[in-house]
Amino acid sequence: MNHSKISKKCFNGQRGVVLFLALIALVAMSLAAVALIRSVDTGTLIAGNLAFKQGTVSSGDSGPEGAIAWLSNTAAMNGSDPRVDPLHPFNNDNIAAGYYSSINEAVPLDLFATATWAAGASAPASGTLYDAQGKEYYDAAHTKPTGNTVRYIIQRMCRTPNQLLSENDCLFGGMVEAGMDKGIHTDYLPPPEANLAGSPIYRVTARVEGPKNTLSYIQAYAY
Repeated sequence: MNHSKISKKCFNGQRGVVLFLALIALVAMSLAAVALIRSVDTGTLIAGNLAFKQGTVSSGDSGPEGAIAWLSNTAAMNGSDPRVDPLHPFNNDNIAAGYYSSINEAVPLDLFATATWAAGASAPASGTLYDAQGKEYYDAAHTKPTGNTVRYIIQRMCRTPNQLLSENDCLFGGMVEAGMDKGIHTDYLPPPEANLAGSPIYRVTARVEGPKNTLSYIQAYAY
């Protein structure tokens, strides 16, 4: 009888220890499951953010394209020589059109400031897939927005704003454009002026604002 009572007491004590260990294992497994879920969520968020970023970069190509179109149209509408005509559109800032006649070394433009990209200080991307504010759509009827807004600015690579195009003050392309039909800004220059220093260089910066505060900047040089 005494032996049976001792065995029963030992058995009851062992059962309590197993329950305690099982609870510890259950807590550990729960913590591991929570960590796994959080890891998956983080990976999903990162993948989503990368997709948004890639989408804004792809849309940013429309910025330089719109800038080149504006430069070409402006050059075609004005036949004077910007080297001698102080009133030529390329010799004066046109902030509403997003055009700056220089990089203005004295007061450089802050490309990362929100005010730089406001309406009236930059130009919206143009085309059938964009509205007047530069918002992008999947369709020409503007019923399916992509969530991206594209705007651009043009800076002529000259040191001083609102000055005549000058070989001593501005940066020119290294190759002669006349007769090759490649230059954007030599069509309005009669020979031999078009051969003096090649074509002036313009820096185009496009800013794309996408979903979830995604921002991308793209720069290109046109000449």
